[in-house]
Amino acid sequence: MIGRLNGVLLEKLPPQVVVDVQGVGYEVDVPMTTYYQLPALGEKVVLFIHQVVREDAHLLFGFASRTERETFRQLIKVTGIGARIALAILSGMSADELAQAIATEDLKRLSAVPGIGKKTAERLVLELRGKLATGATLTMPGGLPFAAAQADSRSDILNALMALGYSEKEAQAAMKTLPADVDVSEGIRLALKGLAKG
Repeated sequence: MIGRLNGVLLEKLPPQVVVDVQGVGYEVDVPMTTYYQLPALGEKVVLFIHQVVREDAHLLFGFASRTERETFRQLIKVTGIGARIALAILSGMSADELAQAIATEDLKRLSAVPGIGKKTAERLVLELRGKLATGATLTMPGGLPFAAAQADSRSDILNALMALGYSEKEAQAAMKTLPADVDVSEGIRLALKGLAKG
């Protein structure tokens, strides 16, 4: 099983990235909390990996920290929570914020994530209470900088929000509140913050 990738960042198409490890390009799905921490294209990157092997696919999910990966692994053990919803949860809040929401039984915060209704939020609290670690660091090894803004950042932000489970209408509404010159990482972060409040 693949547990870690250490290579060069080739592509960023939120929520997926491609990491070149000695000539092999690995497609990795990452939550937005990790996406915000990625270096510029062509820079070195290290991701902690959770691999899922199915009959029809081998899927890689990457995380900035071991704590984030462990939180993801706990999430997918919860009844009714698959990898996509687990990624959406970790895109809407950090591992620490999730642990806090579980500890305080903040159903409203949990229900703000697309795909999470009240019943699922209650199940998360019930099944994860006391199981989530805190103190996750969200800096990539070496404290690598954020990526530079891209010309088509608006469409990247929209696609990322839709990939996380929001409808096009919800995503478009969230994007109307963003500054005109916002880069992809910051735009996704601000849009998710707005959607979580709404």
